[in-house]
Amino acid sequence: MKFNRQKYIDLILYILSQSYDKQHLGKTVLCSILYFIDFNHYELYGKLLTKETYIKSKKGIKPKHFNEVTNELIERKQLFLRKEPYYHRIIHRYYPTIIPTVKFSKRELEIIDFSIRQLSNNNASAMIKYAIKDPPIIIADFGDDIDCRYVFSRNEKYSARKIKLHNK
Repeated sequence: MKFNRQKYIDLILYILSQSYDKQHLGKTVLCSILYFIDFNHYELYGKLLTKETYIKSKKGIKPKHFNEVTNELIERKQLFLRKEPYYHRIIHRYYPTIIPTVKFSKRELEIIDFSIRQLSNNNASAMIKYAIKDPPIIIADFGDDIDCRYVFSRNEKYSARKIKLHNK
C-alpha cells in the first residue's frame, strides 16, 4: 500500500478550504478528519483514500506523513501555519493560500463532505473524546499503527454505511 502524497495534499487543502470559518479547527481536528475520511472510505470501498498510516497517540490521531506534507506546503507557500490562542490553549491553525482544484470523484467527495460536515464543528477535546471510541482506535495500542480492518467492528454511531451514496 503506497502512500498517495498528491491525494493527501489535495485532501488537506480541500478540508481547510471547506472549514475556513471554523476557529477551533487546528491540527488535532484536521488530523482526526483525515483519519475518519480515510477509514470511512475503507469501510465502504475496502481501501484507504490516501493510503496514509495513522498512529494512536496520547494526543489523538497522528498521521505519519502530516508534518512532512504540511511543512512542504508551507515551503511552497501553498499553506500558512499560525499558532493562535483558543481559550486556554494555543492551537496550530493552517490556512490555504491557494484555491484547491477539486480532483476527487463524486463518490470520494460524498465521503469527504459527509466527514467534514459531521466532524468539523468539534474542537480538539470533543474530537478526541469522539475518536477514542472508534473501534480501530480502541484496539490499537499507543504508538502503534491503527488497523483499518477494524472499521467493520464499528457500531452505528461510527459506521460510514449511513452515508447516502449516489455512485455505488
